Amino acid sequence: MSEQNQQPVFQIQRIYLKDLSLEQPNSPAIFLEQDGPNIEVAVDVGAEALAETIYESTVTITVTAKIKDKVAFLVEGKQAGIFEAANIPAEQLDPLLGIGCPNIIYPYLRANIADAITRAGFPPVHLAEINFEAFYQQRLQQLAEQQQQQQQGSGLLMPDGTPAKH
Repeated sequence: MSEQNQQPVFQIQRIYLKDLSLEQPNSPAIFLEQDGPNIEVAVDVGAEALAETIYESTVTITVTAKIKDKVAFLVEGKQAGIFEAANIPAEQLDPLLGIGCPNIIYPYLRANIADAITRAGFPPVHLAEINFEAFYQQRLQQLAEQQQQQQQGSGLLMPDGTPAKH
């Protein structure tokens, strides 16, 4: 093989809005409330291979706004990107898909969610920047802990801290 064929390749093929939903279960009465909403944000990241060197990376954000105990709105958006990644070492591919690609996709999703909330009649919610590297490291640690619990058996611990036996 020639030297040129071994060069790492990373290209954006397409960025697209895969899913967007908006619920306003308590409208129009919720617009009469005087209190400001309490905002909760949940984030999820995913990636899957579509072909030998083509991958889809997704970022999903769920924004729930409650006033007292009533849901003002719930917006869930899933932004995706199709990326070409060739000649990238295996140990670098997972972080690329779990950190690099979400960093590219997230600004599009953030704008789409803010637009949906504004169009729903609410003040825009400007989502903060996300450190996808820290998010990725958290997920790795959670997976490692789950694997460790599965290897230890039931995962139940006795009061003295030793694994429970069947």
